[in-house]
Amino acid sequence: QFHPEVSHTRFGKQMLKNFLFQVAGLKRAWNLGRFIDEKIAEIKTMAKEGNVICGISGGVDSATAATIVSRAVGRRLHLIFVDNGLLRAGEVAEVKRFFHRGYNFHFVDARRIFLKRLKGVVDPEKKRKIIGRTFIEVFEKEAGRIRDVRYLVQGTLYPDVIESGHGIGPASVIKSHHNVGGLPEEMGLRLIEPLRLLFKDEVRRIAKRLGLPAAIVNRKPFPGPGLAVRIIGAVDENRLETLRRADAILIEEAKQFPIYRKLWQIFPVLLPVSSVGVMGDKRSYGETIVIRAVVSEDGMTADWARLPYDLLERVARRITNEIEGIVRVVFDLTSKPPATIEWE
Repeated sequence: QFHPEVSHTRFGKQMLKNFLFQVAGLKRAWNLGRFIDEKIAEIKTMAKEGNVICGISGGVDSATAATIVSRAVGRRLHLIFVDNGLLRAGEVAEVKRFFHRGYNFHFVDARRIFLKRLKGVVDPEKKRKIIGRTFIEVFEKEAGRIRDVRYLVQGTLYPDVIESGHGIGPASVIKSHHNVGGLPEEMGLRLIEPLRLLFKDEVRRIAKRLGLPAAIVNRKPFPGPGLAVRIIGAVDENRLETLRRADAILIEEAKQFPIYRKLWQIFPVLLPVSSVGVMGDKRSYGETIVIRAVVSEDGMTADWARLPYDLLERVARRITNEIEGIVRVVFDLTSKPPATIEWE
């Protein structure tokens, strides 16, 4: 396969420019400002009556989609935030702070049902499907409390479409995304996906133009299934808390280095791999944390980030000293491809 569009291909973008503008004779007509105006006008025409619902996570995708739709339909937009128990430390409070004012905001605490259904599940695709189905079920129940709902907003991006096998032409499923092909037909809602053909870097530029806070615009991508796909093996509250603490340490330390702003993603992964360690003068036996950090332009390809040794040393020391049961920290040196950015 030949992919001129990826950053690893030398002169790839120049090849595309040559074909589009010299061979095909097309003109440069697309720009962010026009895109926003056209989407708002399109949604106004599409959703003239009835209420609109949108699930939000606090990430840049859903926040940008919600902002565009809000400018088209105003207070007819209702935001639904589902706490699935798989979020990072402090995220619930952060989402509430950003969206509680100025929107019709609905909060659902669904931690218990998600963890119950994930109990003992190891296969990553089963995890994703359970989380996707449960999210739709909880979301649908909350949506049922809102009168005259006719439209559903989703912050779907084109990489989600491609990886779910729903892109243009035949494609393999790399991993399922609950926002692609996951809407039950019986809901009877029309989809509004203003970002469906965009990549993450484009969404960030649109979010900035829309005036969203820097904390949202620059937030690192976070998977829909949350920490469940950063825990290899079964998910339970103890392992979630271990990973949350490791994540908080990693991000706190990484933000003190200039490279943090250049990273596409940086996060820990909890492995079900135990190894021998030494705590004080005693033998210990504990689990392993992997540090994953990548640089990328659009998330379709990525290269492992060359993190400073000082950062790695500080993170490893703090994680093993401050989190009980972790005796080893390792660093992932794999690019995408052959690996995906997330471990599951």
